[in-house]
Amino acid sequence: MFKTWEELEESIKDCNKCKLCNTRQNIVFGTGNKTTNLMFIGEGPGADEDRLGEPFVGRAGKLMNLAFEILGIDREEVYIANVVKCRPPANRNPEEDEAIACLNYLRNQVILVQPKIIVLLGSVALKNILGKEYGITASRGKWIEKKGIKYMPTWHPAALLRDETKKIDFIKDLQKVVEEINLSYSTDESFLLT
Repeated sequence: MFKTWEELEESIKDCNKCKLCNTRQNIVFGTGNKTTNLMFIGEGPGADEDRLGEPFVGRAGKLMNLAFEILGIDREEVYIANVVKCRPPANRNPEEDEAIACLNYLRNQVILVQPKIIVLLGSVALKNILGKEYGITASRGKWIEKKGIKYMPTWHPAALLRDETKKIDFIKDLQKVVEEINLSYSTDESFLLT
């Protein structure tokens, strides 16, 4: 385990632990507030993210930003990462060996951030973080607590692009997160969401 962000970022910059390194343009490490109570985890970078080196900057990211705006979440005040740090070809789901190769990087990010709440965006994040026994359809919108962290599984924003009916669920799930933050961390004025 790495004790500092600098050590962790140095360790990943030339990563070749899986075949995704052969086709990436950029490693998409993570972005946002590194000392926040709220973290979002997606599955992996898409084409725009691979090109720019930042998570959730493509169409799905724009949709997530819109939801943040509606709910008063400041993107700069949360931390956003993915299960895998390199783009899977054709935006396919990461394969099991690819996710396993990257999970220690993600674990280190969680340890360094020390979030109180993690929003799991989609099935890949849910299964890789909480276990294969969880399904996104059954779990989304329900709090799951493990090792002192509260998890909120919800749809991946890309799913909203394919099925607009999921947008309402997505907003409701994030609204629960905002309510929990404002209820549980109301003494921490710097973290309140409006």
